[in-house]
Amino acid sequence: MNYDLEKRTMRFSKEVINYCKEIKSTSLNLNIISQLLRASTSVGANYREANGASSKSDFRNKIHICRKEIQESEYWLELCAEANPTNKEVLKKIWKEAHELVLIFNKISSSLRN
Repeated sequence: MNYDLEKRTMRFSKEVINYCKEIKSTSLNLNIISQLLRASTSVGANYREANGASSKSDFRNKIHICRKEIQESEYWLELCAEANPTNKEVLKKIWKEAHELVLIFNKISSSLRN
């Protein structure tokens, strides 16, 4: 398992981008795809910002944003599965990674409260 979160969140973003390229652009899918892309690519960007934070407070804030964005990504992935039942196998793998990232960012967030 890869624990380099910068690389891991980048890989997650790329997997989502590639998945979204394969989804048929229908009126139903356009908003879901847009929201999913925003949330999933934001995770890695905010994690990189957290690593360059100027203070503990700044770091904590960016980590909380990462947690919120990965949770939102899970939400949009579930809607993608509902709207696009033919791509479920690829989506399962991406959703599994999203869920693992949720757990990681939840753990990091909870450790920052102490």
